[in-house]
Amino acid sequence: MKLETQTQMNLTCRGFMKKASAAVLSAMMVMGGSVILPGSAAYAIDDLEKEDLKIGFIKLTDMAPLAIAYEKGFFEDEGLYVTLEAQANWKVLLDRVIDGELDGAHMLAGQPLGATIGFGTQDHIITAFSMDLNGNAITVSNKVWGEMKKHIPHEGGKPVHPIKADALKPVIEQYKDAGKPFKMGMVFPVSTHNYELRYWLAAGGIHPGYYAPHKGDTSGTIDAEALLSVTPPPQMPSTMEAGTIDGYCVGEPWNQQAVFKGIGVPVVTDYEIWKDNPEKVFGVSKKWADKNPNTHIAVVKAMIRAAKWLDDNNNANRPEAVKILSQPNYVGADYDVIANSMTGTFEYEKGDKRAVPDFNVFFRYNATYPYYSDAIWYLTQMRRWGQVADEKPDSWFMDIAKKVYRPDIYTIAAKELIAEGKIAASEFPDFAKEDGFRAPQTHFIDGITYDGKKPNDYLKKFNIGLKGSEKI
Repeated sequence: MKLETQTQMNLTCRGFMKKASAAVLSAMMVMGGSVILPGSAAYAIDDLEKEDLKIGFIKLTDMAPLAIAYEKGFFEDEGLYVTLEAQANWKVLLDRVIDGELDGAHMLAGQPLGATIGFGTQDHIITAFSMDLNGNAITVSNKVWGEMKKHIPHEGGKPVHPIKADALKPVIEQYKDAGKPFKMGMVFPVSTHNYELRYWLAAGGIHPGYYAPHKGDTSGTIDAEALLSVTPPPQMPSTMEAGTIDGYCVGEPWNQQAVFKGIGVPVVTDYEIWKDNPEKVFGVSKKWADKNPNTHIAVVKAMIRAAKWLDDNNNANRPEAVKILSQPNYVGADYDVIANSMTGTFEYEKGDKRAVPDFNVFFRYNATYPYYSDAIWYLTQMRRWGQVADEKPDSWFMDIAKKVYRPDIYTIAAKELIAEGKIAASEFPDFAKEDGFRAPQTHFIDGITYDGKKPNDYLKKFNIGLKGSEKI
């Protein structure tokens, strides 16, 4: 029997048992019985507007909170019967959420923001849950790595990290002198990967190009010294191996896959570009959230528990999580490939495996909380590279962040988990004092400090990128 079929059968059986329990509970309530279940949700099962949900994801390690919420029964605990369905690419995933074919999805952090401001497909998408921190890397082909190594200092025979794009600049100049374009892949125009790759390149003096949607140009290659284009995550290694691209930025396990296949070398992780950067979110349409508020809270509760399970006891559950993710209905990569980063290490050049315990963070450092400052960082990068064509006041960044990121919904879910004794209050932000902004962040590869309360001042700090009234 195929694993996917077995999983669906398990879902059906578990769903039947849960619904039977709900029916008994409802009957007792009708007969005037008073039933209080230990650890039960603040709402009764009958309060859920929708119980059967279809949730989409892309085959990446950081979809883990969804897989764990399903496999560990956290969705069931909330009275939800969830089907998890892999999607072909990020555009299809977003379109299906907008059309209502999916109730919600594992999304790029920039997707709800891009859709809401109308860059690409337009619709009001919100998020009340941040799925993870970190988890990406930039990989180059063996040929490019061979040239880069000449410009990287070494200690003990190994490259000194973090590796900056300064070492790539002379390689790109060689390509230019030979009349060849230097091409790199990223997963979507409003993806973390696009902005991280652009950030890294620009910090090394390499122009990654501008967008000009007001002129009908959404290629993002105006004035580019490195040409960035979209490639679906699972296809990154094979696309580079074929020579179509010279490198890429993607989430795991597709950087480690290049190492295992011997076709490329990850040169820098996003943890080194921006320490503890927000990566994916759980996104739903605003109209779905308005129609299903209790169901939305229930989903967030289940995912918070899953995220905590993934980080519990210093990542002690990660080997089990890797086994789950390696199933073909989830990520479908080999156990060893996923484990290479998921269990707290990361392999750069083959044999150069280093400890990176926070390469994947799902719960600690308040990873699940949807900070306004995270949203505003993405909006600054959209402005920096021309996806937001015109100058915007600081108030615009704040207004969009509040429209899309919903810590109010997250707080309700978290407080229910605290009341139910499932998670201690000390493991969440102090909701009485929380304003939705992280303290100014200093751990960027170029040393520039980011203060989410001053987006335009932040943009002025960059040598490469639009700022003020500049326009393409």
